Parts: sequence; C-alpha cells; structure tokens
Amino acid sequence: MMKSAEEIRRLRKEDGALRERDFAAKYGIREAQLVAANCGHGVTRIKPHPDKIVAAAEMLGEVMALTRNDSCVNEKVGYYGNYHSGQHACIVFNKEIDLRIFPAHWHSAFMVEKQTDQGKRCSLQVFDAAGDAVHKIFLRNKSDLAAWSSVQVGLALDNQDPDQPVAARKPIEAPKIALDKLDILRKEWAAMTDTHQFMRLTSKLKMNRLGAYRAVGAPFARPLPAAAFDQMLQNAQAQELGIMVFTGNRGCIQIHSGPIRKLKSMGPWQNVLDPGFNLHLRLDQIAEVWAVSKPTKTGPAVSVEAFDADGGLISQVFGVGTEGDNCRPAWNAMVEALPTQEREVA
Repeated sequence: MMKSAEEIRRLRKEDGALRERDFAAKYGIREAQLVAANCGHGVTRIKPHPDKIVAAAEMLGEVMALTRNDSCVNEKVGYYGNYHSGQHACIVFNKEIDLRIFPAHWHSAFMVEKQTDQGKRCSLQVFDAAGDAVHKIFLRNKSDLAAWSSVQVGLALDNQDPDQPVAARKPIEAPKIALDKLDILRKEWAAMTDTHQFMRLTSKLKMNRLGAYRAVGAPFARPLPAAAFDQMLQNAQAQELGIMVFTGNRGCIQIHSGPIRKLKSMGPWQNVLDPGFNLHLRLDQIAEVWAVSKPTKTGPAVSVEAFDADGGLISQVFGVGTEGDNCRPAWNAMVEALPTQEREVA
C-alpha cells in the first residue's frame, strides 16, 4: 500500500540520518516519493524534460552533476553547455560535464532546498517512472544563487501534489544469445567502423550487450576475473593514463575523461577522490568483467566493462583517444596484460 506524503514526512523526521536512497529502500518506497512528499516544504515539482532542465542548469554556473546506478556513482563538477536536443537522445558535451540523456525516462523532476549542517543545499533531481533517480544537479559555493529563484519560477508546475505515483521497476534484461547468428555477429563485428554501430548490430541479431560478449569470442571479447576491474583502475592511476569512465542508467549516461589521481578503498567501495571528479564503486557487486575490442576508423576501441549479477552494466572504461591526449596504445597494452577468466564457451 502506498504511503501518504504526510506519513513519509513523519517517518523521515523520525529517521533523518539515512541517505535518501537508503531511507526509501528501508521503508519500501521510491526515492521520488520521498522527495515529492516535501512539495511545499522546500521542494518544488518542475517540468521534467531535459530541454528545460539543462537550460536551467546552464544559468546556474558551476554545479556538480551526479548520475548513478545501484553499484556506481559518478560525480562531476563543471558547467552545463553545448546542449543538443533530440527526440530519443540528447547530449551535453562540455569539457567537464559530458552526458547522454534519454528523455523518455525523465518522468518527474523537482527543485529541492534542504537544510544541512553546512547550510542550505539546493539541487535539481530527476526520476524515472519507477521513482528511481536518473540525474541530479547540485549547486556549489560558486553557483549563481540569484539564478536559482528565477529558474524556480520558470520551471514550476501548477501541480504541486506531494503524492508521487510510481510504476513497477522493469527487470534487467538477461543475456541474449542467438546461436544461429554467431557467424553473422563475428563477421559484422569485424566490419564495424564506429562503436555506435555495436548496439544496432546486437539489436538486429536479437542479442544484447552481455549476450554478444559471452558469444563472440576472441579477438573481440575476453572474460576477466571480477577483481580485474579494480586492478584496471589501479593500473590506470599508476600509469597516469587518460581514461573515459562511463556510468549510467536507463535515463542518463555520465562520462569522465582524463586521468584519475587518488584511489581510496572504504569497505566494499572503491573511490576516486579527485578535484572535480568522484567515483564510488561497489566492488562486491561486480559479477562479470569483460575486455572488449570494437573496430573503428582510428583503430580498436578497447574497453573494460563491469556487470552485476543480474547482467546489468555497472561501468565501462575506455582509453582516451582524442587529439593531443592519445593514451590508447598504453591503455590497450595494459588491458591486454589483465588476466583471463576461464569460462565455458557459449
């Protein structure tokens, strides 16, 4: 039975120490319901389309962008800009903040003002139909607080209902392999000229990412031990390699490009704690890791990719291959040196 907004506020007052995501899980609600319950109490329901929210974020100056899934949190400090809208996908392509946005999953959104020990904390928060967080934008000391008020006026909806209906969560798609199409998969994989062709290929063959990795074999995909993902991060740090770290969910993918400087393990979490970039990764939730090579016009795009026990993608890491910062040869060699995990052939 859905809890009322009043009941959620009462429970939160009694149990205020937990993070929002953990509180929602504890009391059998979704995070969007917790946020919505405070409409009129520091929370304003706003238009959820990325065209509106990114335009607002551009006005706020320096902010922190956060995108996560159950096992990985990606936080980047920077400025929103260079936005390209699209019916099915939108892009923010800035030096620091690099996003791929899927508007169909931007279902509800809120401007949140929360009192903390450090003062008022302001954020824009977006959720999918199931009430799970898709993307969040947090103001910082250098943000334009004057713009915050004008943004609020421009984005606020007439409907400020504190009760948030949510849909059932869609399960993670299990690995899909079409055994009768393996020859086509290998032939067309070898003929790719761009990494973006991969998803079109797997969709055409009625497979998916993890199914294709399990099926295709050498030289395109190689299984690694679960511990290899952390080893890759440590090697990239030690060798000062420029890397691209992808973290996402159904509604948003966030990308960090550059080296990583400081790694710090805390319990099951491995953390990157760099100025302008934090990553928090649950190593104990990594069930499969793959080293993957996809042909492109500029040479192979080599990635290390982590999946959870349900087959959900946790994170992907590539070597940086841009003009003036081509770390790909060193990255490719490092990935090649990671140990292979013996698996049964699909």
